[in-house]
Amino acid sequence: MQYDTFQSKLISIQRNLLNYAYTLTANRDDAYDLLQDTTLKALDNRDKYVENVNFKGWMFTIMRNLFINNYRKSVRTSVLLDSSDDLYMLNLSQDSGIDSPEGSISVKEIHGMLEAIAPDLRKPFSMFLAGYKYTEIAEQLGEPLGTVKSRIFQARRRLQKALGQYRYD
Repeated sequence: MQYDTFQSKLISIQRNLLNYAYTLTANRDDAYDLLQDTTLKALDNRDKYVENVNFKGWMFTIMRNLFINNYRKSVRTSVLLDSSDDLYMLNLSQDSGIDSPEGSISVKEIHGMLEAIAPDLRKPFSMFLAGYKYTEIAEQLGEPLGTVKSRIFQARRRLQKALGQYRYD
């Protein structure tokens, strides 16, 4: 295909490509970036286009594949890695969530719900929340590691059940 013909076809479907990019990204700036990447990719691979193939479909396929590849790349780069010694702790942010009055009320409610949990579950769970590792909790309480993990799991499950009314999606 002649370069001029290819370029005129490419220019004629820019509006359609932009609309499709917007449906994929749901963000105007990201849609423009995707449109630009798609256009550059098509110009770089102009020699791979076969003349009897649907040009618009070819362009939409390029755009969809770019979007999928960019999405997969962003998912890969946003994975949290656990670098603690025992591989049980995640590197969580230190935000307490009590910057607002509503946050402090919910913290008080959570502490009240924790007090309602049986003491044999509450103690290891509180230590876990304070940042102790499973092995440290087991040593301090003189309990087997499996028992400590089980009690923390049970306490977490009971707290989740008690907090079920606050769930949102």
